Amino acid sequence: MKKPSFPILHVWWDELCDIVKDEGILIFIILLPIAYPLLYAMIYNTETQRELPVCVVDECHSQRTRDMLRRIDATPEVCIAAHCATMGEARELLRRRQAFGIIEVPRDFDLRLARGQQATLGIYSDLTSMLYYKVLYLGVINVVQELNRNIKVSERSQRPSTAHEEELARWPIRFSEVHLYNPQGGFAAFLIPPVLMLILQQALCLGVGMSMGRSRERFRGLVIPPTRHYKNTLAIVLGKGLVHFLLFMLMAFYMAVCVTRWFGLPQLAHTATLLGFFVPYLLACVYMAIFYSSFIYRREDCILLFVFMSIPLLFLSGVSWPGAAVPPFWHYVAMVFPSTWGLNAYVRISTMGASLGDMRTELFALWLLAAIYFLLSCLMYMREIRRAVGRTILE
Repeated sequence: MKKPSFPILHVWWDELCDIVKDEGILIFIILLPIAYPLLYAMIYNTETQRELPVCVVDECHSQRTRDMLRRIDATPEVCIAAHCATMGEARELLRRRQAFGIIEVPRDFDLRLARGQQATLGIYSDLTSMLYYKVLYLGVINVVQELNRNIKVSERSQRPSTAHEEELARWPIRFSEVHLYNPQGGFAAFLIPPVLMLILQQALCLGVGMSMGRSRERFRGLVIPPTRHYKNTLAIVLGKGLVHFLLFMLMAFYMAVCVTRWFGLPQLAHTATLLGFFVPYLLACVYMAIFYSSFIYRREDCILLFVFMSIPLLFLSGVSWPGAAVPPFWHYVAMVFPSTWGLNAYVRISTMGASLGDMRTELFALWLLAAIYFLLSCLMYMREIRRAVGRTILE
């Protein structure tokens, strides 16, 4: 097929052909955005840990403690896998990873309650995963709170005379627990939406970086061929950016619509809201990738430069780790990456149903980053054009 003569279309066509002909670039630009979301969603699709196996060391052996342990075993969070005679046996089960928590009932548990004294219950959790502690604590604390209410009613000096007074004594203040924006309290609904946006940025950086490294290898250190179509800075920047923007716009809607629907992830945003968010976010990511890829001199360099950035950027965004706890220096460092603004904005529109007007700050920051990285990309290609022209004159 004949190449278009218009400079922007010529650059666009050359970039598209380079992507299609290179298997490595295709993996990062096509396969990675398609496969990664499915992999993450399938891993975390169970949302929360259920039936966590724990062991019990019951030194009291009273009717009350047996009833309490039976209720704990009946919760969806905890499963009592073994009863041990000593803490040494229980720790051995944890070491073998046959259990992930220990519930210790001391010998004087029932006696202290009968005397009107405060009793203690030991809970030990395997903290190789914070989810183990979360589900063990929730399963035990809910049963203990119910047991505590019953003790307050049955063992007080003056027992209620009516069922209504007994109910008031057990529940003096009635409360209702509501999980805002994450009804299941699950890990997938919390983690997957921001990770999807981070995958877009990472895939763009890897794909553009590998394309830049391939160009330097083909043109002996230059990122553009010394031809007349590559003498216009705007044509180069707009042409290359348009290819990746269109490809990743399809990937973005694939993640926001298909992946979220297949795995039941929260998606409260309208199509127009998603479009209004994806345009500045992808433009900022595309031109950031183009600018930072100017430091790539071999195809493999992009993996060393960009892959390690994904986990730090997730923490710096304030989604995985509270933004208020991020030190000021790292907070300012995070502001130069589109993912910091994009992850927070996407979580708000997908799980909270925010509108574009509710995200004025994030959208302004994304448009500003897109403009800054666009100008930096233009300056970088102006330098490359001068290098290409100088080499042509010398040759």
